[in-house]
Amino acid sequence: MIRFFEKDPYAPIQYTYEVEKILYKGRSPFQEIMVFENSYFGKILVLDNVVQLTERDEFIYHEMLTQVLMHSHPEAKTVAVIGGGDGGAVREVLKHDCVSKLYFIEIDEEVIKVSKQFFPSVSSSIDDPRVEIRCMDGAEFIKGMENSLDVIFVDSTDIIGFAKSLFTVEFFKSVRDALTENGMFVTLSESLIFHKDLVYEVQNSMKLIFPIVDLYTASIATYAGNWWTFSVGSKSLDPRQIRKPIKVPTKLYTEELHKSCFLPRDLYDKLMKKELLW
Repeated sequence: MIRFFEKDPYAPIQYTYEVEKILYKGRSPFQEIMVFENSYFGKILVLDNVVQLTERDEFIYHEMLTQVLMHSHPEAKTVAVIGGGDGGAVREVLKHDCVSKLYFIEIDEEVIKVSKQFFPSVSSSIDDPRVEIRCMDGAEFIKGMENSLDVIFVDSTDIIGFAKSLFTVEFFKSVRDALTENGMFVTLSESLIFHKDLVYEVQNSMKLIFPIVDLYTASIATYAGNWWTFSVGSKSLDPRQIRKPIKVPTKLYTEELHKSCFLPRDLYDKLMKKELLW
């Protein structure tokens, strides 16, 4: 049996997957791309030797990345998804009829092509007429979008290489300027177990720019550290508050989960004071 050994750049452990069959292996101008099959997780997408999604549990990440702010914002009409070439975040956002325009910004066009071929249930909404695909650096795209986006989602790879441009103070300032008056923004920010210092750094950088900054989490088995975090920046609205009824179909996200996924205030204060005990 062939085995795949994941090379996560930050994790102190290594995940191993049995490979039933390699379905695709290639290299784009930006990264190595592989798709293989596993008996438990189904098809798995790997970029630069790091697992990005599995068919079995991708809904957890994609719902939690998107549905929290899509329900915190009263009516997000114009949205941007930066990264996430697999299309899962696009699929989740477009469950909301209020969305009239979605900018899908993915630097690596090859990831979109591979996902459409091997993950049709994930990439199912990429060709929706509301979607405008731009294959470019998300940091460059956002500079030209002043006061025009209701919600911005960043679904990047780990905070290394070309993805680093999406985690700078300069980028967060461009995001703030691109948002409308009640605009909101969320980005993945790694694991609260393995990458606590990175979470702290992202939160502190966002606090320099946004009047409201918060942190919510989700348990994702296939991401290193498992207890994954999402960092929110908002111009005026508290992301902990639900402002629209939950009518879209979801497998995980619910009103109760929305209320409980945010880091409790006492733990958040300890994180920002560097007093967490792990």
